[in-house]
Amino acid sequence: MEASFVVDWKKVDGLLPVVVQDTHSREVLMLAYMNEEAYTLTCKEGYAHYFSRTKQRLWKKGESSGHVQKIDAIFLDCDNDTLLLHVTQTGLACHTGRPSCFFNRVDTGEVLGHVDADTVAMYGVVDHLYHVINERKLANPETSYVAKLYTKGENTLLKKVAEEAAEFCFAIKDNNIQEAIYEAADLLFHTLVALGYRDIHPDRVKQELARRFGLSGIEEKNARDHGNS
Repeated sequence: MEASFVVDWKKVDGLLPVVVQDTHSREVLMLAYMNEEAYTLTCKEGYAHYFSRTKQRLWKKGESSGHVQKIDAIFLDCDNDTLLLHVTQTGLACHTGRPSCFFNRVDTGEVLGHVDADTVAMYGVVDHLYHVINERKLANPETSYVAKLYTKGENTLLKKVAEEAAEFCFAIKDNNIQEAIYEAADLLFHTLVALGYRDIHPDRVKQELARRFGLSGIEEKNARDHGNS
């Protein structure tokens, strides 16, 4: 399909808000963003592509879960700065395993929809855990460990990461396999909490690791040292 109308990319500062609606039920499934490349791919391939502000990269909806969105219609609003997609949704739209991302009803306090555990697993435990951690930022510190860490501030949080790193090292040194697994899980969890503190999505760490493939550790370290000099 070809784009027949012109998006005002300057007005939206390169990121176009996109409302996604189920073609048949008219349920609003999600809100996402497109840069110009994602918009072009969406129009060309007929499947929704977006730009993730947290991952800082282009992504095709359903690339990990298989829950793709086939484009049925694309509408541009009167100001040329917001898009509406009508899509045929394969599977579920939300990473939480719910049909729609809009399941928190503010006026009644209800949480709507059933969580599909299989869908959550498709997105990967690290990605899902990071989203849960972000959701807990605004939780009650009396009932949420994550919220309590954030309330105490970065010094307490970073001290906890350092403690978990030390405990992991001791477990490895003692050749305690099960303890090493426990401590590695604790270290990963608290590292994700620290990343969340600065709104750094773990996918950006994965991208950096992928960038280093084919590059020796010595070369990578030297490149960093030269870049900081």
